[in-house]
Amino acid sequence: MDRSINGGGITPESELHTKRTGHTEFTDKTLEAVKPISLEVPKGDVDMEEADGASSSNQSEEMVVPEVDQKLLEELEGMGFPKAKATRALHFSGNVSLEAAVNWAVEHEDDTDIEEMPKVPVNRKTVAPSLSPEEVKIKAQELRERARKKKEEEDKRMEREREKERIRVSKELLEAKRIEEENERKRLLAFRKAEKEEERRAREKIRQKLEEDKAERRRKLGLPPVDPDSAKPSTPVVEEKKSSLPVRPATKADQMRDYLRSLKQNHKDDEAKVKTAFNTLLTYVKNAAVNPNEEKFRKIRLTNATFQARVGALKGGIEFLELCGFEKVEGGEFLFLPRDKVDMAVLSSAGTELNSAINNPFFGVL
Repeated sequence: MDRSINGGGITPESELHTKRTGHTEFTDKTLEAVKPISLEVPKGDVDMEEADGASSSNQSEEMVVPEVDQKLLEELEGMGFPKAKATRALHFSGNVSLEAAVNWAVEHEDDTDIEEMPKVPVNRKTVAPSLSPEEVKIKAQELRERARKKKEEEDKRMEREREKERIRVSKELLEAKRIEEENERKRLLAFRKAEKEEERRAREKIRQKLEEDKAERRRKLGLPPVDPDSAKPSTPVVEEKKSSLPVRPATKADQMRDYLRSLKQNHKDDEAKVKTAFNTLLTYVKNAAVNPNEEKFRKIRLTNATFQARVGALKGGIEFLELCGFEKVEGGEFLFLPRDKVDMAVLSSAGTELNSAINNPFFGVL
C-alpha cells in the first residue's frame, strides 16, 4: 500500500499535511539549499572597533600644559596672579583677552584645582588670541582704571562712614561736656551761696563781740553805757537761751556745719591738721558720690592708722560721716554706707559744707 501511495504521487508528508490543514496541495522545501553562514565581521562592527581603539589610544595620549598668549600671561602675573592660575584662566576663557581671563578667575575662585596647572593632550590645538597686542594693552589699562575707580569709591565710602562716626562721637562729647559744665555751675552757685551765708553769720558774730567788748570797756572806765537811741540801728541780736540740753540744728546741712565748726574750734591751734581732716572727709564724700556701686569707696576701717590720724582722732569727724549715711558695722570696726542709703542730695550738701569750711577764712572763727 505504501508503494501505491508513493507511486500515485501521494507521500506521507502530503497526506499528513492534508489531515492537519485540509489542503491537498503540499510543497516540500526541505531539499532547498541552505544559505551558508558568513564568518566575516560586518563593516559597522569594524568601524566600532576602530573607534574603540582610537579612544583607548587617546586615553593613553600624553598630556601637556596648553599654550597661551605669553603677553597676556605676563600681564596677569604682573597683576599678582600665580602662573598656574593665570594659565588656567587664559586657557578656559578662550585665550582671547585679559578681561575674560580675570573674570573667569574671579568666577572660579572657589574651584579646588584653581591653583593647579591645566593639562591637555599633545595634539589638541590651542585657541589663538583674537586681540592684537595694542588691544590687549588697552584692555589691561581699562581694567586697571576700573580697579582704581572702584578703590577710590570704596575709600570715599569708608571716609564718609568715619566722618559720620566722628560727628556722632563729637556730639556725644559736647553733650556730656555741657551737662558737666551745667552741674559744675550749679555746684559753684550753691557753694558761693553757702559761703556768703557763712561770711554774713561770721561778721554778725564779730560785730556782736565788738559791741560787747566796747560795752565792757565803758563799764570798766566808769562811763555810762551807750544810749540806745543815739546808737546806730543795727540788726537785732537774738539772745541765746541757755539750756541744759543742746539745741540741735534743724537740717542736716546745719548739723554738718556745726560738726565742722566744732572740729575747727577744738583744734584751732593746729590749722594744718584741721585742713587735712576737712580734705580727707571731702575725699570720702566724693568717692561715695562718684562711685556709689563700688563697695570699697563706701567702707572705712576705723582702726586704720591713717584714718585715725586724719579724722578718727578729731572730735566731730566720725559724727560728720554718720550724718552722710555711714554706719558702724562689724562690732564698730568699720564705717559702712549701704548702697540703698546712698543719698546724692546729702552727699552734695556735705561736699558744699566741706568746700565752704576749707575755702572760707571766716569759717568757725567764733
